[in-house]
Amino acid sequence: MKGYLAFLKKEFFEYTKTYKLFIMLMVFAVFGITNPLIAKLMPEIVNSFVTDGIVITLPEPSAYDAWAQFFKNATQMGFIVMVILFSGVLSSELSKGTLINLLTKGLSRTAVILSKYTCMVLVWTMSIVLCFGLTYGYTAYLFPQGKTSNLLFSVFCLWLFGLFLLAALLFSATLTGNSYGGLLITGAVVVVCMIMNIIPKVHRYNPISLATDNMGLIMNSVEVSSLYSTIMISCLLSLIFVFLSVVIFRKKQL
Repeated sequence: MKGYLAFLKKEFFEYTKTYKLFIMLMVFAVFGITNPLIAKLMPEIVNSFVTDGIVITLPEPSAYDAWAQFFKNATQMGFIVMVILFSGVLSSELSKGTLINLLTKGLSRTAVILSKYTCMVLVWTMSIVLCFGLTYGYTAYLFPQGKTSNLLFSVFCLWLFGLFLLAALLFSATLTGNSYGGLLITGAVVVVCMIMNIIPKVHRYNPISLATDNMGLIMNSVEVSSLYSTIMISCLLSLIFVFLSVVIFRKKQL
């Protein structure tokens, strides 16, 4: 436990030193500020590109549009930035050989994997909470009459999918030992989930549903109970990915 906490502090310091924490927070802060602004200004933006004689009538923007921007940015650019930043979670230290010195001094390999996953989860949690807080504040200011259902549960599902994605990334990085292999396998996992999501019967068990049904939850077109199985399976798969990462890393030749 002592080694785990010490390595966790070291990991968090590294994310600060290499500006990964700063980049994540800045990217999601920008999303949080611009989500409601884009929703509010979208009619004017569209009309500014319209040529003379063409009239486009758009519905009055609402809080739903702001949260649609939130989930769109988080599930597209947000996840891409996160995966790219964390793709070198093991490769940089393996290539430099810095882990060997720590392991020879008694640091547990299990502690290394668990510390790295915990640190990634902390950074992801801080980023999504910041983005949510800014979006919520600006949305309440720009759309004071806007009300949404199941908002916190919907954001929780998005956060949980991020944990699943990070677990898959950690497993991929441990398996391949390089950032490119980690990105490739993680991308393959997402593609497989997207393909499987086409099958209606698989949708309620597919982890990617946590990142695609968010607006449905807010607009009450998707029932909260329909995602209970998805949540359980996503948590189980995340634990399996982390467990396999520990097993592979403990047997890996450094």
